[in-house]
Amino acid sequence: MIKDEYLDQIRSGKESLSLEFKEASQDIPKNVYDTVCSFSNRNGGNIYLGVADDGMVTGVNPEKILQMKKDFVTAIQSPIKINPPLYLDINEFDLDDKKILHVFVPSSSQVHRHGSKIFDRNEDADIDITNNTVLVQQTYIRKQSEYTERQIYPFVNLEDLRGDLIDRVKKVAITQDANHIWATADHIEILKSLGMYSKDYINGREGFTLAAIITFGKDELIASVLPYFRIDALLRIEDVERYDDRENIRTNLIESYERLMGFVRKHLPSAFYIEGDVRINVRDVLFRELIVNMLVHREYSNAYVSRLIIEKDRILVENANKPVHPGIMQKNQIEPYPKNPTIAKVFNILGLIDELGSGVNKIFKYAPIMFGEIPLIENRDIFKVRVPKKQDNVGKTNDVSEELPVKVSLSENQKIVLESLNTAMSARELMEILNLSDISHFRRNILNPLLLEGLIVRTKPDKPKSSKQKYIKANFR
Repeated sequence: MIKDEYLDQIRSGKESLSLEFKEASQDIPKNVYDTVCSFSNRNGGNIYLGVADDGMVTGVNPEKILQMKKDFVTAIQSPIKINPPLYLDINEFDLDDKKILHVFVPSSSQVHRHGSKIFDRNEDADIDITNNTVLVQQTYIRKQSEYTERQIYPFVNLEDLRGDLIDRVKKVAITQDANHIWATADHIEILKSLGMYSKDYINGREGFTLAAIITFGKDELIASVLPYFRIDALLRIEDVERYDDRENIRTNLIESYERLMGFVRKHLPSAFYIEGDVRINVRDVLFRELIVNMLVHREYSNAYVSRLIIEKDRILVENANKPVHPGIMQKNQIEPYPKNPTIAKVFNILGLIDELGSGVNKIFKYAPIMFGEIPLIENRDIFKVRVPKKQDNVGKTNDVSEELPVKVSLSENQKIVLESLNTAMSARELMEILNLSDISHFRRNILNPLLLEGLIVRTKPDKPKSSKQKYIKANFR
């Protein structure tokens, strides 16, 4: 179902600095990549395919949609087409009895080219500024000043980064797409495509960025570059003056996420919720969004210590911030703005981020289910999420089946699946390992019981029937 926000944009019938309509009945228009580039280089925006310049819905041929999606994703992830590559979703909606496609393009921390050309957005037009050295220079300066993650450290070497973490992200990307451009890429090529190795065209400095350091850096490198970087996870139930348990984290963002999720699972019970015909672990979904938001959208030039605190009557999450729209955030009124889009790309590949802005809406959705209260979210210099807890509601939800015993008897096939899921894999890939052909039997007797036990999770938990759905061992998320 199309969002009211999207519907209002189309009904306005007027393109703007951040809104573009394209007629596209059979294939992706070539000039859509000019707009992708200009939106990325300016303030971001929404592109609607199957809509005329005046907002009239002309539609997309339903039989062409799958191929159009594939063509678009392949193009924007190719450095030959868009450089550095982008990782965007293209979604379909029904409107006026027709199909349309929608792409949200966030503002990027990098300057992107379509082919050899740099585009900027002016009013409702994509402007080629490649040969205008003043405008190109202004674009680079704007990106450097807006995004701390873009700061370049020319004396950091590849050996200072964790190759195993880069390989891990590469493996996930290739598992999702066997033809991914990273299939034959080395570490430096991967980091360049992510925008984590960059050149400042103003002063000529070249090297790894802060995003590379904080995402893939060895602990000693992170401590040298960001000596103040720390995340405190505290349990304060009995000892409210100090703490009952504490996790002091000073490591890369990928393992920071895993340690924070481990802390949550240690101290809060699972809560399973029936959504449609899917049983989800509300605790894991809610805290995934809280923790990813803390890590990905933190302002890393600020020494404020990020904190996740579990108290008797509330959950508190805090991190340094650079607010674009300061104030109290309201449900379904989120204006997405990527604080660290390069870091966000990595978490998107790992399946921990979906559409920009959706994370906060999920916090509003699942916090009341888990804890019985509406969260308060303050978007100021310190980003704060306060989730009040009703004590008789923690770990209990509506429409919940009784949680199964932790100790379960696994079949040999289930054990093989668990051993295989240290990296994300699709149902078909798992069936090939087991040499099975009946997918109904596989789902009913092998896959679904593992999901219900919480031993494995979906990489796209909110889209259980997605054609790109994969599964991974729970403690590897």
